[in-house]
Amino acid sequence: MRLLGISASLLLCISCATTHTSGFDVDEALGYCDSKVQKSLVQLKRDSMDYTMMPRNIGAKDTVWNCRKATCDEWCAGFWPGVLWYDYENTHNEQIKENAEKYTKSLEFLSQTPAFDHDLGFLVFCSYGNGYRLTGDKKFKDVILATADTLATLYNPNVGTILSWPRNVEMLGGHNTIMDNMMNLEMMFWAAKNGGDKSLYDKAVRHAEVTMQHHFRPDHSCYHVAVYDPETGAFLKGLTHQGYSDDSMWARGQAWAIYGYTMVYRETQDPRFLDFAQKVTDVYLDRLPEDMVPYWDFDDPSIPEAPRDASAAGVVASALLELQGYCDDERKQTYREAAEKMLASLSNDYRSGDVRSSFLDHSVGHMPAGSEIDASIIYADYYYLEALTRLKKLNNSASESLAVK
Repeated sequence: MRLLGISASLLLCISCATTHTSGFDVDEALGYCDSKVQKSLVQLKRDSMDYTMMPRNIGAKDTVWNCRKATCDEWCAGFWPGVLWYDYENTHNEQIKENAEKYTKSLEFLSQTPAFDHDLGFLVFCSYGNGYRLTGDKKFKDVILATADTLATLYNPNVGTILSWPRNVEMLGGHNTIMDNMMNLEMMFWAAKNGGDKSLYDKAVRHAEVTMQHHFRPDHSCYHVAVYDPETGAFLKGLTHQGYSDDSMWARGQAWAIYGYTMVYRETQDPRFLDFAQKVTDVYLDRLPEDMVPYWDFDDPSIPEAPRDASAAGVVASALLELQGYCDDERKQTYREAAEKMLASLSNDYRSGDVRSSFLDHSVGHMPAGSEIDASIIYADYYYLEALTRLKKLNNSASESLAVK
């Protein structure tokens, strides 16, 4: 049996996960995150509070953040400032805001530096984007606009996509575009609508179209990497870099697709992208384990012993809370309930506990490289907090609607 393209196994999965909602309270979860932000700031201050050193991960056997210098090739440097901005949004704590501003401003150099790779959206829109949204500081806007122009220098009109990894063209055999790149289109869309070059919009749309055409298998699972001939634009091959195999469904890659196409629909209102966002979502939801948190790769033969990836669950939960707002009533309910089950599971079973200053344990960064396996990772915390913030707003909107009636 299938309902709206979603299999009976998914509906059973959501039903079975009901036990994970017991005791889940979004306000309590946001309070937990704030306590961990405070704990992190105490630790970082003890380590001399260098605002260019960004929390990146906490190993499975470690207790404090491993920080990395904010550089062009440290793709995660924007997530910690983003965490601080979301925490400030929820707490209105001016001390958090002050720290958010200082960490954010340490990334200004990215707006004045040639593009190293596609990650400028993660770096600048998660930090400066949230900062501008909450403060309206024109200096923040100027950095976003300049960085969007820099990102666009990687666009190849012959292919119709942004070159993700200039350093890997020879290794991968051509113009490479990775699924993660869908996330970085948001900064280009925003810039085009907020005083930037209007062509940024067209380039972002074309990137999404070409990716939709070549980056997915018939079942709507995605390759991590698509490789194109840089001169003719011909699609050459799909492969993985961080997944189990070229033909497997790497969990975080599919999460980027779900979030990315939901965002593209928001920015374009083109029904093609809404339909596609639902299709790439359904293949992911249909294969989830009972607790709604994926194994790091859905096709790892060692399942159920394979590591989980809490980061993918956070990304998808956040995306679903937006996507459900664009859907018909039946699908809206399915996606909303799935997102809440994911957040409940993360909140009840994947928290870092009292020892670590991160929000969540059990994420996987780069399994083939043996890096960040079963770790706390900063982007898992970022998207978990973003999802909680979105759920809080949805709950508040529902309450306000009831009050008006």
